[in-house]
Amino acid sequence: TTSERRARLLRVAPFRTPTVRVLVDGVPVAAHVGESVLAAVLAVSGHVRRAETGDEPRAGFCLMGACQDCWVWFGAGERGRACTTPVRDGMTVFTRPPHAGAGDG
Repeated sequence: TTSERRARLLRVAPFRTPTVRVLVDGVPVAAHVGESVLAAVLAVSGHVRRAETGDEPRAGFCLMGACQDCWVWFGAGERGRACTTPVRDGMTVFTRPPHAGAGDG
């Protein structure tokens, strides 16, 4: 829905780094070199993933890698923290476990 895609993070200063393209659950997201996957996703969406024990949206908690709230999957299934992983051009991010055979671009 529209409310789920509403941004939670607002960039207050312009980035002076190149823009890269990241696929988040198949949707292209513009990100900037030097920012985290979490920042890129929250700049365009209201959450980074859904809770494992329910369906409520999760947007990250500590934003510095100390909690377990922003775990996502990269490429074919490698799991990692969105808050401490820098974006790179062409990367693929899944907010739920990916289907077998999905690849990292």
